[in-house]
Amino acid sequence: MTDFFFRTEDIKPEDVYGYFVENPQDRQLIDALKNRNPTILVGSRGVGKSFLLRVAQKELTNKFATDRVFPVYLSFVRSSLLQSSDPEQFKHWMLAKISSAIVRSLQKAGLIAHLPKSAEQLAGSSVSDSGPTVIEAIVEKYENSWTNVGVPIDKNNIPSLDKIKESLEDLADELDIRRFCLLIDEAAHIFVPEQQRQFFTLFRDFRSHCITCNAAVYPGVTSFGDTFQPAHDATMLSIDRDVLAADYVNNMREIVEKQADAATLKNIASNGRNFAILAYAASGNPRLLLKTLAASPKVNSAQVNETVREFYRSDIWSEHSVLAAKYTGHKDVIDWGRSFIENQVLPDIKNKNDSYLAADKNTSAYLWIHRDAPASVKESLRVLSYTGILSEQASGIKASRGEIGTRYFLNLGCLFSLEAAPAATAYNVARGLTPKRMTEFGANHPAYKSLVDLLDNAPSQVGGYALSEQLAKSIAVLDISEWQRGKLEELNLNTIGDVLAATEEKLKEATYVGNARARRMRNAAVAAVLEYLSG
Repeated sequence: MTDFFFRTEDIKPEDVYGYFVENPQDRQLIDALKNRNPTILVGSRGVGKSFLLRVAQKELTNKFATDRVFPVYLSFVRSSLLQSSDPEQFKHWMLAKISSAIVRSLQKAGLIAHLPKSAEQLAGSSVSDSGPTVIEAIVEKYENSWTNVGVPIDKNNIPSLDKIKESLEDLADELDIRRFCLLIDEAAHIFVPEQQRQFFTLFRDFRSHCITCNAAVYPGVTSFGDTFQPAHDATMLSIDRDVLAADYVNNMREIVEKQADAATLKNIASNGRNFAILAYAASGNPRLLLKTLAASPKVNSAQVNETVREFYRSDIWSEHSVLAAKYTGHKDVIDWGRSFIENQVLPDIKNKNDSYLAADKNTSAYLWIHRDAPASVKESLRVLSYTGILSEQASGIKASRGEIGTRYFLNLGCLFSLEAAPAATAYNVARGLTPKRMTEFGANHPAYKSLVDLLDNAPSQVGGYALSEQLAKSIAVLDISEWQRGKLEELNLNTIGDVLAATEEKLKEATYVGNARARRMRNAAVAAVLEYLSG
């Protein structure tokens, strides 16, 4: 049986290119990462963000002699381990991490056998082969701070952002480097909004004629903060392999062929329809495809039926639900999201598809959520997007009654898992898909009530000084318009807690505030509380 690589981290960087299957969309993403304009690569777990960053690094390295664009790949995945007494530990760790990665990358490329003065600022000292630099030692102390919580770390040798930029400009001149291309993976810890905001402030401020900053982030759960504007400060690109594309299955097969052994390839060739079902079930996620193929190497109907039902009913959901234990502040929205999809959305779409197939009509895997749905519901959908259960397709979509909302695509494997025999029926469901068929959930759908009630009771359920402190914050911290803020002050709702406790009827007492505006103002307060609970 093939021993698949499920994660890019398991592949040697120099070997990554051998597993690359080029398609037009991936080529566009890679070229964007290599170009001068800063790029944010957005995708859920397992879709290939890290892989594309590594491919971009490899291509830049291969052409460095002529193009003189120097790539520096680094990952921020260890940011959750920071537990020092430094109130600005994440910012200082980021600066140290970037400095260390640049120096080591230059050394590995053989460009600085003896470190020039301009690079010593990045290293915190002169560099030798016998041990870590001062900056590397600082990075290690931050990343090991979880073992000795609260111990101070000497940060005096960490260069400021301006010093890093000056050093890179000097290095570019000295080493004939036209541009440094930073490729930052796992850019900001997913459920710590304050870290995310600090990262994107740094991302924006890193701009220079000789520096391009690129990063990979997750959909839905990323907070950009007030100083970073996605539309202006970077090019936002999503990894979204379209299951409706004519070459979708062939492209996914080519990804598998780069790793599969002869026996598996023979089984795929003999059971093309069953392989297509696994490819469609993965919904564009190579990791999910490789995992399910590893569980059904014969690719026969019996294995495919068992794998689809087991993996997409259990395994994929267990990864989602474990977030509730890891991030207790998100427990209610995570648990509600699973219940909403499993008990409401999936059965509804399954029943509709049964009737569509019987009448020889197109099928669906799409749901639509009204733009004025409660903030807590939108938060739950964002977490579902992070884990890959949903993917946001488009906002501003009109539903059947002309109302506006967002369309989501449901992971097909979760839908197939409801079939009695996926190998017999799932292929027809996938081949008949059309986004024109959506299951619609309006602004006040009854399914939302249980979650809204839970969060309305959050202060008494969670309690504690920290929550009280959050609720006492001024509405000045809310991401709302000046007009909305003025209306809240008109009602003497001056804190987040005041707004959270206010009903929509109370908010409508303000002049010129109707149903939609009342909902949006309350949503802002709920989102602020959720942001606190997230970390």
